[in-house]
Amino acid sequence: MATIDIHNLSGTKVGTLELAEEVFGAINKDLLWEAIRHYRAAQRAGTHATKNKKLVSGSGKKLWKQKGTGRARVGSIRSPLWRHGGTVHGPQPRSYDYTFPRKKLLGALRSALAAKLADEKLIVVNAFDMKDLKTKGFKASLTALKVGRTVLLVEDSTHDNRNLELSSRNLEGTELVKGNAVHPYHLMRYSHVIFSQPALEKLQGSLKETASKRQHATADEGRKKKTTRRARKTAEVA
Repeated sequence: MATIDIHNLSGTKVGTLELAEEVFGAINKDLLWEAIRHYRAAQRAGTHATKNKKLVSGSGKKLWKQKGTGRARVGSIRSPLWRHGGTVHGPQPRSYDYTFPRKKLLGALRSALAAKLADEKLIVVNAFDMKDLKTKGFKASLTALKVGRTVLLVEDSTHDNRNLELSSRNLEGTELVKGNAVHPYHLMRYSHVIFSQPALEKLQGSLKETASKRQHATADEGRKKKTTRRARKTAEVA
């Protein structure tokens, strides 16, 4: 079983944490791509719009009589065939969001965590203890932890750390999210990820539980299929 070092905000090692193989054991790149694509699609505003024949300005009067002029028949100056006419089948406001299975999202989250661990870009601190509300002091802590230009901070959802929020929000390339709201997109967007120990333990426990349930369900399904095949063979022999 893999382990990861736990540091304090001064960069000093203060302990280790065991990592579950069910959570950090494998990376599924295809699943990661799907999850990130879904997240970005849901973020689209979808406010694009074009004017069709009924929305563009212009008179609705027939320009000339239908027959006898030698010219092509036309009904309106707003026709899509004319300059400044309406647009045919142009984009209209809509939502780009679509349904994404929760099991696939959790699998992508496990893959994102495993990828960060494999790249040695995952950092765990015992706690984000910010005694003073100072951006300069927190920036010094990030320097001590040797993070890159961009960093994601993940705090326990039950801990309302106002000092951390105010100290980190003015740092460019830094984002703070709660442990129950972290998404694979967040993990892959930033070069480094810093978890508080309670946040990682809670997230790991939740992902481990769902992975175990999935494995048991797969095993049960496999046993049922074997039983069914065995029963069919027995019936054919009889």
